[in-house]
Amino acid sequence: MSPRLTKNWSGNDRRSIAREIGMNRFTIGMALAGAMVFSSAAAAQDDESARATRWNELAQEIFVGKQLQNGDAKISLEAPDRAFDAALVPITISVQNPEDVKSIYLVIDDNPAPVAAHFTFGPAGDPQSLKLRVRVSQYTNIHAVEETKQGVLYESHRFVKASGGCSAPSGSYDQAALAGIGDMKLRLVGDPNPGPLREAQLLIRHPNFNGMQMDPATQGYTPARFLKSIDATFGGALVFHLDSDISLAADPAISFVFKAPSKGKLAITARDSDDAVFEHSFDFDSQGS
Repeated sequence: MSPRLTKNWSGNDRRSIAREIGMNRFTIGMALAGAMVFSSAAAAQDDESARATRWNELAQEIFVGKQLQNGDAKISLEAPDRAFDAALVPITISVQNPEDVKSIYLVIDDNPAPVAAHFTFGPAGDPQSLKLRVRVSQYTNIHAVEETKQGVLYESHRFVKASGGCSAPSGSYDQAALAGIGDMKLRLVGDPNPGPLREAQLLIRHPNFNGMQMDPATQGYTPARFLKSIDATFGGALVFHLDSDISLAADPAISFVFKAPSKGKLAITARDSDDAVFEHSFDFDSQGS
């Protein structure tokens, strides 16, 4: 409480009052700052609690009746803390024991369609590393879930700050975006003589319209048309089958590892939501394409 002023107050009194007022202001300021910090911390805890609740609900819907275990020692997920472009968020998934892996799920918790990708691996596949790009609608946890051949589920996650990726304009619309749809390229990565395992990047031209992007020319929403599945085989043996949805970025670029011990043909079949089928094959041997 500030001292009362009297008729006989002196300069010393004035300085004393000033000091007390200053201290009171400092105390009030510190109290307000503390309250703000506490409020921010409480909000962060609430956000974390809400994210945990959201994930529990999703996990029950996606993995009905199954329990998920902490997979930080089994599967890792790399993603930027803050995405430069929410419509092109790069994701890298790595597993420690690829020979034990049956499939991998990528789940973007707060996207309109959370299951962005589900890779199932065949005898010609090696799930040690996957890379792809996705759309992110808002700040969210992203989960990578490994399903072992024994049916055990391991999860790892990252929190990513990105927003607006699902409704962001693709930069081209309608006929311009559909020109060359289904065209494919394959790039081999790394040492040209690496042995029986090869890493490749598959590029597919497809706008992956999700129905939420507005065409500025018409002021209407561009109808959804997106890739729903991709099958990759080598020498007739399955490398991977991918089930995807509207969270996959436009013009998908997917890096994967496969077994190519000898000459063979890597064949790709992609299907979209309009039931269009796109096929391409790449001939190469174990020494390169």
